[in-house]
Amino acid sequence: MELEVTHAYDSGLERVLAAFFAEDHIHSRNEKVGARNVEIQERALSEQTGKLVISREVQSTTQLPGILASFHRDWHRVRQEEHWFCKDEGEWHCEFRVHIDGVPAKIKGTMRLQELESGCQNQLTLNVRCELPLIGKTVAKFLLDDSRRKIEREHLITRELLAWG
Repeated sequence: MELEVTHAYDSGLERVLAAFFAEDHIHSRNEKVGARNVEIQERALSEQTGKLVISREVQSTTQLPGILASFHRDWHRVRQEEHWFCKDEGEWHCEFRVHIDGVPAKIKGTMRLQELESGCQNQLTLNVRCELPLIGKTVAKFLLDDSRRKIEREHLITRELLAWG
């Protein structure tokens, strides 16, 4: 299952990218979305590449379908690894993977952060796959819906943090 969204920012590409990698921004954003035990395991940004690895505990934002009760926990440990590279002046690309402890699904995606005349935009594609017999599509749909809500919330919080700072 796939999700595609485009988010606009009033700030320029360099400022948005710097915020994505700023330790205080990472902690503030995660705190505001309700994550806990946030660990920045790797954070490196140069003129051409970047790598960000964050581990945190999160709760679901949507009601878990009954068929998925065996996967239910109040908190799930999530590890997200992002690999960024400068495509050309005014454009950065990212490939990322998300691993949720105890959930048999594969989550990966891409981002394309692009400078605009006024601000910038981030085109995000997320792919969720679960190959469990009988319930794989239900798991993938739940994770996609939950991810959609979290991605939208993080976008709004990032815009808010950029405006304040």
